[in-house]
Amino acid sequence: MDKKRHIAIFTTASLPWMTGTAVNPLFRAAFLSKDERWNVTLVIPWLTKRDQEYVYPNKITFDLPSEQENFVRQWLDERIGFKSTFRILFYPGKFSRKMRSIFGVGDITEIIPDEEAEIAVLEEPEHLTWYHHGKGWKAKFCLVVGVVHTNYLEYVKREKNGRIQAFLVKNMNTWVVNIYCHKVIRLSAATQKFPRSVVCNVHGVNPKFLEIGSRKKEQQEQLGSKAFTKGAYYIGKMVWNKGYKELLKLLCSHQKELKELEIDLYGSGEDSVQVQEAFEKLDIKVQVHPGRDHADPVFHDYKVFLNPSTTDVVCTTTAEALAMGKLVVCANHPSNDFFKQFPNCQMYDDGNGFLEATCKSLAQEPTPLSDAERHELSWEAATERFLRSAELDTALIRNKLPEASKLSMSKSYSILRNLEVASALMHYMGTGLVSSQPDEKQRKELGLATPCKQKEICFCACGFCGSSGA
Repeated sequence: MDKKRHIAIFTTASLPWMTGTAVNPLFRAAFLSKDERWNVTLVIPWLTKRDQEYVYPNKITFDLPSEQENFVRQWLDERIGFKSTFRILFYPGKFSRKMRSIFGVGDITEIIPDEEAEIAVLEEPEHLTWYHHGKGWKAKFCLVVGVVHTNYLEYVKREKNGRIQAFLVKNMNTWVVNIYCHKVIRLSAATQKFPRSVVCNVHGVNPKFLEIGSRKKEQQEQLGSKAFTKGAYYIGKMVWNKGYKELLKLLCSHQKELKELEIDLYGSGEDSVQVQEAFEKLDIKVQVHPGRDHADPVFHDYKVFLNPSTTDVVCTTTAEALAMGKLVVCANHPSNDFFKQFPNCQMYDDGNGFLEATCKSLAQEPTPLSDAERHELSWEAATERFLRSAELDTALIRNKLPEASKLSMSKSYSILRNLEVASALMHYMGTGLVSSQPDEKQRKELGLATPCKQKEICFCACGFCGSSGA
C-alpha cells in the first residue's frame, strides 16, 4: 500500500471497567498502530456520570472524555513498554442494568469522518448492531470486520426458558452480523457460526504477564522446585456461570481423592456470598478471597491454575497463567483449543480426567516457555493473526468491495432497511434505555450536534424521513 489506511476499532466497553471488550481492543489498537501502514482510531463509549458510578469500580468517575482518555492511556503505556500513537474517540453510550451491557445511542458511525471511513473493526459485532441507530456499517465503511468475543448462547441457555431464548438470540445474531459485516473472526469454535467467518484467536497477553513468566523462568533455573511455593488457585468474576458451578461439582465428586488439596479462589461479583457458602461445605480446604489483578504478586508463586469454565470464548486468565509459566488444568472444550499447543496445559474430558490432571500437575514442575511459545501468546503474534484473518494485508482500495460482499449488499438491501426499523424498536422494548439519542449533557460533553427533530421521530434514524435532515 502506498499510503496509510484508516482503521476504526469500535468496542462496547472501556477502562476502568476491567472487562475483555475494554482491554483487548485497547491492546489491539496499540499494537496495530505500531505498523506504519495504519492510522488507528479506537472508539469507546462515554457514559453519563450516573452510569459511570454504577459501572466503574472503586468510585472512579470522569467529568470529561479527556480525563478518561488520560486514564486509559496511562494504564496502557505502563503495560506495553512503548508510547501508543492511536487516536481515541468517544461515542455516547448508556448502560442497561437489565442486560449488564453498554449500548451506543444515536448513530455511532458518525464518530468517524466520511473521508476516514475505510476499515471498521466491530469488537462484538452482534452487540454493536442489536440496537444500531443510523447508517448501515457497510454503507459507511469499505470493509467491516467483526470480532466475536462472547458466547452469548451459552449464557442465555442457563437462564429461564433458555432454549427458546437461545434460538431467538442465535437467529438475531446471524441476521445482524450477516447484514452489517463483510468478514467475521470468531476467537474460537465455542462461538456460534456466522456467514463468511473464520476461527482464529486474535487476542494476546498483556506484556506484563510475559515479564512475570521470564522472571519465574530465571527462578526455576536457580531454585528448581522451590520457584513455585503455592499450590492451586482459580481467579474469575464471582458469578456461578464463570466456572464456579463446574469447579464446585468437580471438587464435590472427588473430595476423598483430593482431601489434601488446598485451593484459593479469587473473585468479586454478584454471587460472592453464595459461592463462599457452597465451597465452605466441602471437606477440601478452599479459601475465598476478594478479586485482584491477576498480575498481583500474590499470584506469582502459585504452580497450578484450575479453570473448569466453559462459558468463555478464549479464556484470558488461562493465557495469562500460561504466560506466567504455570501449569493449567482446563476442560477439553472448543474454547481451549488454542492452548493445546502448550506443554503446560493439561486437559480433561470428565471428572476422572480432572482428578488425574490435577494430581499430575500438583506433582510435577512447569516446563519453562520456549521463545516460540512466548511469541505465540504475545500481542505481536495476535496482531499478525488478526491481519492475516481479516485479510488486511491486502486491504481494499477505497469503495471497492469484494464480489461476495457486493452480492450480499444487493440481496440484503431491502432486508437492511427493515432491520434498521426492527432494531430500533428492540432498543425501546428490550433494553430499558431511555432514548435512541444521547441526553443533552452527554451531547455537550462530546461536542455533538443537536439531531434533526424529524429524524428523531423516525425510529431508525436512517433518513427515511428525509436524508437531507429537513
